[in-house]
Amino acid sequence: MTNIIHRRIPALAVCAAALLALQGCSTYVSNGLADDGKSATQVVFPSIEDNSWRPEGTFPNLDNLRDVGPGLTKPQLYDLLGAPHFNEGIGAREWDYVLNFRSSGAVMVCQYKVIYDTSLRAQSFYWKPGACADMLNVKVAAAPPVATAAVMAEKPVPRQIQLATDALFAFDRSGVADLLPDGKRQLDGLAASLARARIERVNLVGHTDRLGSAAYNQQLSIARASTVRAYLMSTGLPSDRIFASGRGESAAVVQCRQTERAVLIKCLAPNRRVAVSVQGAEAK
Repeated sequence: MTNIIHRRIPALAVCAAALLALQGCSTYVSNGLADDGKSATQVVFPSIEDNSWRPEGTFPNLDNLRDVGPGLTKPQLYDLLGAPHFNEGIGAREWDYVLNFRSSGAVMVCQYKVIYDTSLRAQSFYWKPGACADMLNVKVAAAPPVATAAVMAEKPVPRQIQLATDALFAFDRSGVADLLPDGKRQLDGLAASLARARIERVNLVGHTDRLGSAAYNQQLSIARASTVRAYLMSTGLPSDRIFASGRGESAAVVQCRQTERAVLIKCLAPNRRVAVSVQGAEAK
């Protein structure tokens, strides 16, 4: 699109002292990573104290965490756990997280590392301390029985899904004709999942990176969310329950300081997304 020609990128120094750049400038990467991503001569965890983006970490969804396994792509891992917490970019072979768990009335802070192969598919996973892996075995207490089966059938099941727009559309594009094959498969999977539930409302919120003007990015975020809405409607989902909006560049999840354009675009990929919020009830 012609707008992209006029985009301006700030001339900031690579790997600024207070914020590690996302594309290969990290000093805490592990040593001797095998090409298949299944081993390393030394696994190195970054210091939480040096994390300038998200040192407090997150409380993960245990079901999502249990779904993490070998072969996942970065967009798939992003959908499950969100962006890495140490400013590691789309081309990095390691993503690190700070994950919090409640245990015996206290909060247990854990570090979780995912190592990718050279094709950037997740292959090996590490915990610090190692005992944190046991948190995946924690059983969730069963909910007390409800009065009737009808009430159970109408139990709300809110869901939050993040769709990486780079996996949906060609870069800087937003139309149905711009949907990539993998993007169509993602949307088909989402539509099939929604078709199995009693949907009350689906909110689609588009987001962009900071490249380009605020006005352009606002329009692009709305256009992408609207395209996802149109695609879901084309599969038979009711139009009066699907709503699309955009927030432009205002809700970034990563900050990047690269000056080389191609590297910067890759680094900012997590910001280019469509957030899906589903309200409804499980089908019997």
